[in-house]
Amino acid sequence: MIRVALVDDQLVVRAGFRVLLEDAGDIEIVGEASSGPEAVTMVRRARPDVVCMDVRMPGGDGLTATRQIVAERDGDLPSVLVMTTFNLDDYVFGALEAGASGFVLKDSDPDDVADAIRRLSRGEGMIDQAVTRRVISEFARRRPAPDPDEAAGVLTPRERDIVRLLAEGMSNMEIAAALYVEPSTVKSHLGRATTKLGTRDRLQTAVWAYRSGVAG
Repeated sequence: MIRVALVDDQLVVRAGFRVLLEDAGDIEIVGEASSGPEAVTMVRRARPDVVCMDVRMPGGDGLTATRQIVAERDGDLPSVLVMTTFNLDDYVFGALEAGASGFVLKDSDPDDVADAIRRLSRGEGMIDQAVTRRVISEFARRRPAPDPDEAAGVLTPRERDIVRLLAEGMSNMEIAAALYVEPSTVKSHLGRATTKLGTRDRLQTAVWAYRSGVAG
């Protein structure tokens, strides 16, 4: 079971997501919070795999809480999936800056939200497909780019190919099919690439790809 925590200032929203997500069969809600500070305390206690985090809450915003949760997390967990009704770039950029591994809108199909949670639990960062390429490329543009020569030498040619396809939104299976290799080979190369780059997850690796010119 995937252990999930819900953070939203509206009780009815949390209750709705609890019903929808637990109906998925492989997701267990292990904690709830109505503000950022409450979320940080709850996550320390409940130790979820994924935190579904609202952005704007009167008692303390979700981006500050995300930043603290990511700073304190043990190993790769928990991952933070930011959920909001606000389809605004600044919120997405804030989520990425804070260390979130994914971003979806609250009005997304429940199956898509559940799938996002599953992907984050496997360490696969993602953003709502409606904004993926535009948001990552714009986020990367706003940050100082690495030296092109230095960026070119960080990864092997195979690692660069895989990271480029990752930045295009491909899954491990899709990358493997495109390059005629096994999915396990893709996973190994991505693991080495993220270690070399010092990135937290797939999402941050995709951002690096745009900043460095590997993708664009």
